[in-house]
Amino acid sequence: MVAKIALPRIMRVGGGSFSEARDVLRVLGLNNPLIVTDPFLRKRGLARLLADSLTALGDPRIFSETVLDPTVASVETGLKFLKDAAHDCVIGLGGGSSIDTAKAIAVLAVHGGHMRDYKAPHEQNEPGLPVIAIPTTAGTGSEATRFTIVTDDETAEKMLCIGLAYLPKAALVDFELTLTKPMRLTADTGVDSLTHAIEAYVSRRANPFSDSFALTAMKAIWKHLETACFEPQNRIAREGMMLAATQAGIAFSNSSVALVHGMSRPIGAKFHVPHGMSNAMLLPAVTEFSVQAAVDRYAECAGAMGMVPPGTVAGKAVAELIQKLHELNKKLEVPTPGGFGISRQAWEESIPTMVEQALASGSPANNPRVPSPQEIARLYQEIWTAE
Repeated sequence: MVAKIALPRIMRVGGGSFSEARDVLRVLGLNNPLIVTDPFLRKRGLARLLADSLTALGDPRIFSETVLDPTVASVETGLKFLKDAAHDCVIGLGGGSSIDTAKAIAVLAVHGGHMRDYKAPHEQNEPGLPVIAIPTTAGTGSEATRFTIVTDDETAEKMLCIGLAYLPKAALVDFELTLTKPMRLTADTGVDSLTHAIEAYVSRRANPFSDSFALTAMKAIWKHLETACFEPQNRIAREGMMLAATQAGIAFSNSSVALVHGMSRPIGAKFHVPHGMSNAMLLPAVTEFSVQAAVDRYAECAGAMGMVPPGTVAGKAVAELIQKLHELNKKLEVPTPGGFGISRQAWEESIPTMVEQALASGSPANNPRVPSPQEIARLYQEIWTAE
């Protein structure tokens, strides 16, 4: 099998790389960016700081009306804002929602149409406007992926959009931007990264290139996640998590995600559970469901994270992996769906729709054990009472 590898053209990684945005735009021959961010980062002044650093190149403008889990409506608002001036690129500044919004705006600005025209299995490889990604959370890896997620306002479906058009031209990965992030956000985005790494490694689309990034990422995440959550100013842990998030993004962008993500997106769309949190709700149960189809691969994940000593038999390593994932959820206070505040009736009534949307995303087909609709429904029921 030939692995089709794609990476950002330019990556600046490390503390202080945020300040190199002007140089990156100059290298790319770009002058007039639209900065896409969220209201908090605009209020905090980070977006204005970025814009001021770019005024020597052109006339940067700031769109700060992004929303958590971008919607078709929020993307269209940003697109209208972009068309009010002559922008030659889009900068996504923030978490995955801001970067995903920037990607969607950049594609629609060139190709037109509606976001639902671009959802998987459609693959959009013809480029839109160039995207420069500056993540401020260590989680989604969107700065290095050829994907974006936009929620359809009419159907509440989280639409997966894929293709090289969504791959940023450049990424500035600066861990110093994460030092003020609160524990809950750090935990949720960190588990998102861990899920990216594990799923990329066990995916049916895994390859030697993505494997190397996935293993490196999961090792670092397991080492640094709890410290980053409970010692937020620990620069070593924050740097380790930021780099690992990007590595995990590279891994799944060049492999795939699988059943956890396929089941997670409908939970977020229906009940507005943060994406990393819904991944965490699912990860132990889905891992336990999947291991029989890839015992050695899951055992290698346990070994990479130092959960078991070298030479541990695969069956024992896998059992330890499942146990440790359950323990991680307890340490990070990950709620069950009921603990999050979702009524059992609403949850059970939504299962058929969530199953349908999970399968439509295509991600479950990449899982080592491909589930039936009935098995996905049982997993949704199981995590309701997960210990």
